[in-house]
Amino acid sequence: MSREAEQAAPVPPQLDRADVRVKHEAGIGGAIRRFFDRVRSGDLGSLPVIVGLVIIWTVFASINPIFLSSSNLVNLLFDCSTVGVIALGIVCVLMVGEIDLSVGSISGFASAMVGTLWVNQGWPVALAILAAVAVGGFIGALYALLFNRLGMPSFVSTLAGLLAVLGLQLYILGSTGSINLPYGSNLVNFGQLLMMPKLVSFALAAVPGIVMLITGLRTVARRRAANLSAPSTGGLVTRAVVITVILELIVFYLNQARGIPWMFGLFVGLVISMHYALTRTKWGRSMSAVGGNREAARRAGINVRLIYSSAFVLCSMLAAFGGVLSAARLASAS
Repeated sequence: MSREAEQAAPVPPQLDRADVRVKHEAGIGGAIRRFFDRVRSGDLGSLPVIVGLVIIWTVFASINPIFLSSSNLVNLLFDCSTVGVIALGIVCVLMVGEIDLSVGSISGFASAMVGTLWVNQGWPVALAILAAVAVGGFIGALYALLFNRLGMPSFVSTLAGLLAVLGLQLYILGSTGSINLPYGSNLVNFGQLLMMPKLVSFALAAVPGIVMLITGLRTVARRRAANLSAPSTGGLVTRAVVITVILELIVFYLNQARGIPWMFGLFVGLVISMHYALTRTKWGRSMSAVGGNREAARRAGINVRLIYSSAFVLCSMLAAFGGVLSAARLASAS
């Protein structure tokens, strides 16, 4: 009787089915319906960015068909890597509700420092890069000091820093206004010529799909163990396969030209590291808390001043490093 009773006992409902914000629909069709429900509710996510990029690419390709050629896309990967590194630092400052207007000046000053110390003063290139990034961190620490101790708005301090750092850049460059970096050096080769081997690029393109599948299956197992709704295994496999195929096709197309630059690989590595730090660490959660409500974060025991300082310092250091990459890309500091 007891065995029959157990078999006849109703299965308890999943605990999150009543909350449409957190439940997961089963099957691929359910995932598609959930996506359109989110769009109709105003949760667009990254959809506007994707649509905007498609429009921009379409317009540029109609003006110049070479825009979408593999060789031009490889050049764009080089160019976007330098700007992308600088943008990573800006993300940190924006997350805490502040702004840094001087990242362009800091990047230019860092490139000028590398040119001056390496070419004119004879420093080892690695030491010149470390010095430039360290000076960038010092500038960020100065912004943090003005913000934390004096209450100066970041808009004001970084606007003043923009002009001051630009003046320092012009001073160290001298009357010529530019310094050419040696062609054939490791730094310039990294910024212009160094490419991933084709097998390495194909292997790395498969990593996101594999990681997505493994983490997705673990999430499904944990949610089902907690009696929560979970996405279907078939949907996870389909998504991972589609993403892997798309990335492999992109890599195949780019390999028809020069391939994937190592500089772009460095940028992607920094993006992954920043994503992990902001979403999986105590520091990242503190950044979100301070940006959401500074007073509430302070009452929760978060060292608000330290979080602001880390945001400004990291932003300036990444801006300086982006300037170094830009100098490597252009083979000059100007």
